[in-house]
Amino acid sequence: MRYISTRGQAPALNFEDVLLAGLASDGGLYVPENLPRFTLEEIASWNGLPYHELAFRVMRPFVAESISDADFKAILEDTYAGFAHSAVAPLRQLDTNEWVMELFHGPTLAFKDFALQLLGRLLDHFLTKRGERVVIMGATSGDTGSAAIEGCRRCENVDIFILHPHNRVSEVQRRQMTTILGDNIHNIAIEGNFDDCQEMVKASFADQGFLKGTRLVAVNSINWARIMAQIVYYFHAALQLGGPLRSMAFSVPTGNFGDIFAGYLARNMGLPISQLVVATNHNDILHRFMSGNQYDKDTLHPSLSPSMDIMVSSNFERLLFDLHGRNGALVKDLMDSFRQNGKLSVEPERWTEARRLFDSLAVDDEATCATIAEVHAQCGEVLDPHTAIGVRAARECRRSMSTPMITLGTAHPVKFPDAVRKAGVVEPQLPPHLADLFDREERCTVLPNSLTEIQQFVSAHGNRGKPL
Repeated sequence: MRYISTRGQAPALNFEDVLLAGLASDGGLYVPENLPRFTLEEIASWNGLPYHELAFRVMRPFVAESISDADFKAILEDTYAGFAHSAVAPLRQLDTNEWVMELFHGPTLAFKDFALQLLGRLLDHFLTKRGERVVIMGATSGDTGSAAIEGCRRCENVDIFILHPHNRVSEVQRRQMTTILGDNIHNIAIEGNFDDCQEMVKASFADQGFLKGTRLVAVNSINWARIMAQIVYYFHAALQLGGPLRSMAFSVPTGNFGDIFAGYLARNMGLPISQLVVATNHNDILHRFMSGNQYDKDTLHPSLSPSMDIMVSSNFERLLFDLHGRNGALVKDLMDSFRQNGKLSVEPERWTEARRLFDSLAVDDEATCATIAEVHAQCGEVLDPHTAIGVRAARECRRSMSTPMITLGTAHPVKFPDAVRKAGVVEPQLPPHLADLFDREERCTVLPNSLTEIQQFVSAHGNRGKPL
């Protein structure tokens, strides 16, 4: 399996090198040169497999030349053994043919665990083999940071720096990052928003001279391994509900377009999916594109669903690559224009092609809370605000009542108590492994919204606290 850049000017790489590269050298994102495709019979034969075995079958084509089957199987079994539910990603029924897939039974209570617990183990495997040390630099709007730190904190060959917007994540989200202490773990609160954090990470990848020769590795969903791991749970959900002999529909709360892009790939790999619903909050750049072909930057506003407080969706470029016939030069021109003007639209026929599969809805805070209250009254389930947005979008955008509609339950409601309280629902308690979270020591550095200062901090504190 070779991987190519969405902008067409970077060299093709194998999986190991893509994992360590993150962003392509031309500024693009890596995607498989050829996507594997499974027959309906092959998919059906996976029914009843434990989650880690299903994950091996779905992901093996992506990694086959870079890691042995035995090593990959062992890594996957170890990764998902750490989840609190034996089904790993259980389904809860809300209504007739309506389901939530709970993706929050990992150690940090969010869907990011599915990819980042795996990513940390893969990094450890390859870096140990190579005798190499790297710096991880990531931006988070809430959940990626804690999952990345949890997944990588035991890695012997990694220094990790996570940027989050100061005072714009929930207290539980912040504490899950800042209470994991270690000489190689650095939490940085930026006096800005998530897009500022994300832009500084991208700029650092584009020019890594400040690292003095050390390699920078991405944990954001720009890293292909993140997307790869998320493909699996679409197959898992479908197999629980009669797939692949019947088609499925999914509603996905998404800000960076990574989680829903994984569903798009699952469909292209042979899983029958008839509809994907992009569910956003009032930071609605993805909804504006899907509903009106207008991918335009706007002012970012804080919300009760902070993990989706994003105005530039990094993984959207991967979809643009496919919509433009995988023409990297065209995509580069589009992204250069977007960077200059903050606006992007595509030819009508390309937008129409996207609309055959995708629908979308933007849900404000009031409707989010109303949905939390509505679902709790209907069936007793407590939803976090992101999942509630997904459920509202699923109900309003659903094309067929006979097709199972599955909303991705992206986080445990205990991470967002403000939204749950505003909905008039009693908030759940922290699980036992986090029961003392509010008593733990925190460690975090607040820095201004300055690329120079961020890079100086990383350079001064890498190599387990020693200057790089």
